[in-house]
Amino acid sequence: MQDAPYHPADPIRWHLAIAAIFAVLCATRLPIPSALFFDEVHYLPAVRSLIELGTAQNMEHPPLGKQLIALGVLAFGDNSIGWRVPSMVAGILTVFAGMRALWFVSRSRGASILAGILLLSGFPLLVQARIAMLDIFMGAFMMLALWMCAVAVRRPEQARRPLIIAGIALGASMACKWNAIPLAVLPGLAFLIARAWQARGQFLTTNRGWPIGGMTLWEAGIWLGLLPLATYALTYWPFLYYPQVPGNPTGLVSLHAYMLDLQQQTLKPHPYQSRWWEWLTNLRGIWYLYEQADGAQRGVLLIGNPLSSLAALPALGWCAWKGWSEKRRDCAAVFILFAVSLGFWIIAPKPVQFYYHFMLPHCFAMGALALACGEMWRSGEGMFWQSKRRLLTLAIVLGTLALFVWFYPILTAARLEGEMSFLDYAWIKGWQ
Repeated sequence: MQDAPYHPADPIRWHLAIAAIFAVLCATRLPIPSALFFDEVHYLPAVRSLIELGTAQNMEHPPLGKQLIALGVLAFGDNSIGWRVPSMVAGILTVFAGMRALWFVSRSRGASILAGILLLSGFPLLVQARIAMLDIFMGAFMMLALWMCAVAVRRPEQARRPLIIAGIALGASMACKWNAIPLAVLPGLAFLIARAWQARGQFLTTNRGWPIGGMTLWEAGIWLGLLPLATYALTYWPFLYYPQVPGNPTGLVSLHAYMLDLQQQTLKPHPYQSRWWEWLTNLRGIWYLYEQADGAQRGVLLIGNPLSSLAALPALGWCAWKGWSEKRRDCAAVFILFAVSLGFWIIAPKPVQFYYHFMLPHCFAMGALALACGEMWRSGEGMFWQSKRRLLTLAIVLGTLALFVWFYPILTAARLEGEMSFLDYAWIKGWQ
């Protein structure tokens, strides 16, 4: 008799615990600084105008992220708590949804748990979850959409509801920031390619075959194509009530033409601007804050974790190889998501780019590192201390956590000893 197939237990309790830890780390000193800092000075005036339905502001970005910040202001007041609580909630969702997505894609308990630890300790997600900017909302909805798509593929008999949620989340992600558009088209495109490859000439009508048996291409097109577009369009409802809209658009098309012009306008060089190769190598950071604030010298530095951000590079190469040579869908999915999200910034016409544009690619890079470390741990079975691969895995994870503990004060605006305290963290010139 054959052994029963192995069905690993869902690690949802671990996922909830890691998300809860991330929530505590985010909430610590969340109201500090009590004044606006970094790009909050651009978004909060637009949020206040939205609440009052005055003149539309910050027109270069879609409106949903600002609407979510406005909900925080309405709930908690026009203060540092109200500005940042929505971002914290979005960050928690990003971590949790990322772990759930990797679990449903890979069925690896260890890799999904490790992904949460790496996201938590990787720096960019924590910093963006503590500031009223738009990127964290885009990331949260995108991770939710990918989680629901993975559920639909894993459970095809129950696929309709998760695909509906995924479609709404894809539209919401695009409605927070246009960076999400290249990723938002991937689920529908993947369904089309997979069905056409399997069904050949009958791909338009058949409901048989991967990725979701029992669902036709036409139905998937509704949930992954039309529904995201409808969700995106609905988020522009405030423009029906603004008494004045810059550019005097006559509809959504002309409004978007004006927004695109704003995105492509020539900007003055910025001291913190950087390019994609500097993001990959973690060579250029951004000081969101470094000044006297709330009675002390404080700072907030956006960089990647010095260990995990670099260890992710060979892990991404390993995922690409495994996806190609062994047809591992989990590895292929993570690598493609990383390549598309980073590739957008390689070809984007936006003249001035910043490290925070790397937030989504960074999340996928941590997923690749989690898969690679999980593989090294499994392949290192035997005498514990004699396994070099297991020792390497432990060194990466524990080293990443140790660096996170060291940098945590400068990620969360803690009280510093003095004006030169930045030298404890700015190890290279590009971080100064």
